[in-house]
Amino acid sequence: MSKQPSSNPPKVDSAAGTAAALRARRGRADVKLALRQGSRSPLDVLAVASADAASFEASLRVPDFLMCLKGLGAGKVSSILDNLTISDRKRLGFLGRRQRHALRRFLAQRAGNGDPLRTLVPIVLAGPSGVGKGTVASGVRSHRPDTFVSISVTTRSPRPGEIDGEHYFFVSESDFDRMIADSELLEWALVHGEHRYGTPRTPVVTAITDGKPVLLEIDVQGAMSVKQAMPEIRLVFLLPPSWDALVDRLASRGTEDEDQQKRRLVTAEHELGLAGRFDVCVVNDEVSDAVHFVLELMGISQE
Repeated sequence: MSKQPSSNPPKVDSAAGTAAALRARRGRADVKLALRQGSRSPLDVLAVASADAASFEASLRVPDFLMCLKGLGAGKVSSILDNLTISDRKRLGFLGRRQRHALRRFLAQRAGNGDPLRTLVPIVLAGPSGVGKGTVASGVRSHRPDTFVSISVTTRSPRPGEIDGEHYFFVSESDFDRMIADSELLEWALVHGEHRYGTPRTPVVTAITDGKPVLLEIDVQGAMSVKQAMPEIRLVFLLPPSWDALVDRLASRGTEDEDQQKRRLVTAEHELGLAGRFDVCVVNDEVSDAVHFVLELMGISQE
């Protein structure tokens, strides 16, 4: 007679589950405290929750989220949920598209009546080769042409169609060394074991000071270096819908030979393992949705 599996989980699994639940409760508590204190706007919390289903924000129950807002008690929250046709069991990151838009409109209206206004948030957009960072960045610029999008410096040669000063600043190894020595780069890294890439410091600082929307499109290594230098920046990791989709996208670009593609896939596997160190993860399944989420994370209204 075969032995029936135990209904009690192993102690290790149980302990890990308890620790994860505790982290989630603490994370949600921090978000709610920030809302009550006004250090984060409701629209920003909704933006993160909508973009990243694994975030603490996404796991907030909608009634708990609304109860953190000034002037809203249990009775008013119940009425608001009825008007928005949102169940009191719904989590903030798992609303339907219409529900999410309805809640966003409600919050935007409140923002004109004394609620904390959203401020522009500079972001780093990073992810593995072939995930579509450039396409998403272009979508952001199409919606907000005044957005400052960083142009990286690189030691590699231009690909067909790339223009110096528009796609990248193409420099020699010696010029790159000089820029490092003179602290002209906000970050730099050796990517794919082949070429160096870096982000010029002065244009980024100037754009933030001038109050422009700022999007830095850089590699995963560089993103974490920027976070150390500028803690206020938000790190956004762009994920592919699947590994197979990433492989197909990289192959279809036609800009690398087979050996280069293999090196990039090895790098991509490592980079995907670092996604949890970013502030928000956005899946680039539909480009229009990814652009929408990135704009929201930057604090840019689309209405």
